[in-house]
Amino acid sequence: MPNFWHDIARRSAPAAEPWSVQIDDAQAGRVTLHGALRREPGALGKRCLVVVHGLGGSFDRHYCTTAALAAQRAGWSCLRFSLRGADRSGDDFYHAGLTADVHAAVSSEALADLDSVYVLGYSLGGHVTLRYALEEPGPRVQGAAAVCAPLDLELSAQHIDAPSSFVYRRHVLDGLKQIYAAVARRRSLPTPLEQVQRVSSIRTWDRLTVVPRFGFDSVDDYYGSMSVGPRLDRLRVPSLLVQSTLDPMVPPWTYEGHLAKSLPQLTVRRIPAGGHVAFPQVPDESGRPGSLEGQILQWFASQPQRT
Repeated sequence: MPNFWHDIARRSAPAAEPWSVQIDDAQAGRVTLHGALRREPGALGKRCLVVVHGLGGSFDRHYCTTAALAAQRAGWSCLRFSLRGADRSGDDFYHAGLTADVHAAVSSEALADLDSVYVLGYSLGGHVTLRYALEEPGPRVQGAAAVCAPLDLELSAQHIDAPSSFVYRRHVLDGLKQIYAAVARRRSLPTPLEQVQRVSSIRTWDRLTVVPRFGFDSVDDYYGSMSVGPRLDRLRVPSLLVQSTLDPMVPPWTYEGHLAKSLPQLTVRRIPAGGHVAFPQVPDESGRPGSLEGQILQWFASQPQRT
């Protein structure tokens, strides 16, 4: 429903300048990432929110617009960008643990004069963001946040591939197939496009596309080596995880087991409302309703500065 209403109403994101950065990939060659950067004046404008979209989407999704509007209200600069190929450019495609694009965005020349960077990812973009936070992102990166993020790729795939998730699965696969088709028009790929177009499950998608493209031994190898859930105790920066207990795409049983241990760098917030990457006005810690993204920015601002 949020996607449906967004496509009809289309709230406008704040005015921004086109942004791009190039990455040299060993297999794909030169990959260009595209996005939109809005710079705000003043001291608060030296803080930059970097927004990462979900699976099959791009930087113009409704939740990315919501984040950009929250950054504008707070006086922060904001970069929304598309992971490789998400803009249907045909350069390449991405996977759940590919952090190179986030590294390239944060270290891009356009952000070089900004003092502090905070990364906010949604859905699979939230998983990528947390994977990024496991690495050493550099002293300017002060925090990371993930909204409705799958933490266990195996369990998440099982849920999305269940018959009850048909509508959500088809929505995601449609976007992924568009991305793959654009790449196939530009260069040869390990799996023929005709075979990929017949895929009807996430696990099969990963087996035929991600595994051969990125050199994993199998789907199990991909899920096991990339899932962030078992590694959350290794986060390098203060991180926030926001999950809806009613999420139809990432239900609690797929991730709660990974939150049962001590996680010193992770704050978890469970919200008994909303859906997948879409929330109503939610109460903050004082009970006052407000936008989720505004509260995430407040949480970021409350964290001690890394040096």
